Order: sequence, then structure tokens, then C-alpha cells
Amino acid sequence: MYAIVEIAGQQFKVEKDQKYFVHQLEGKPGSKVTFENVLLLDDKGKVSVGAPAVNGVQVTAKIEQHLLGDKVIVFKKKRRKGYKVKNGHRQRLTEITVQEIGKKATPKSESKAAPKKAAPKSEAKVETKKAAPKKAAPKKAAAKPKPAVASKPKKES
Repeated sequence: MYAIVEIAGQQFKVEKDQKYFVHQLEGKPGSKVTFENVLLLDDKGKVSVGAPAVNGVQVTAKIEQHLLGDKVIVFKKKRRKGYKVKNGHRQRLTEITVQEIGKKATPKSESKAAPKKAAPKSEAKVETKKAAPKKAAPKKAAAKPKPAVASKPKKES
């Protein structure tokens, strides 16, 4: 069983008991996080594709640790111009372990207390007054084009 889940703006193919490095998530190491934006679910060959997400499915994971990724160096240069810039950064990552891929647990009170359909209204017809038709506004005459303005002569000094 696997699922394709959107985590922190990126899509990951996740399986149970696997570790993944994702962009930093809020939460302390040891806490659990749930991801409800499941885009695809494969349950023993039965594939469910969401539009955009599969309803009623969530992925539960445990935060293992927060860490920094490998150093990335950004070097810019324009030859023969004397321009060199060296920058870099280390991406903040979170290591997570997927614990469960499954259906959401829906409380029984919600399923039993489903909104009831409104009782059908009586067959009595209610007469409504129709508004009088509005009179059309008179059409305005076409605007006349403005004459071209002659440019002022330049002062000679």
C-alpha cells in the first residue's frame, strides 16, 4: 500500500514504516502529524485518484528530528567583467517516519446526525407580484470627435 501525499508544498510517494526528509514542519521531535491532502491511494492494486484529493484518507507520520541539509553553493560570474558573487545556504529539513496510511475515523455522532432533508412544502401556490418593466434609457447621441490641437510654435532664443 502506498499513497502520493502533498507535504509542505511537495508531493511524495509514501509507504508505511519508511523515512522521508521533507521541508521543515512545525512540531517537536516525537510528535505526530497528519497529512490530509492525499492525491492518490493504492490499496493492494485498487487505485483511488483524487480530484484534487481523495476524500476520507489521511497519512499519519511521526517527526523524528529537525536537521540541516547539505550545503548548496550558488556561484555567479560574468567573464571579463570582474563580477563574481558566491552565496550559499543549507535547507532546513524534518525527518519523518510514516506510521499509518488509512481512512479517517469518522465519529458516530456525525454519521447518525446527518442533516435531514427539509419537509416538502405544501402545494399551495404563492402568488408573487411582478415588477413593472423598466423603461429603456434614451440613447445618447454619438460623441463628436475633438479637433486636433495645433502645437504651439517654439520660442527661438
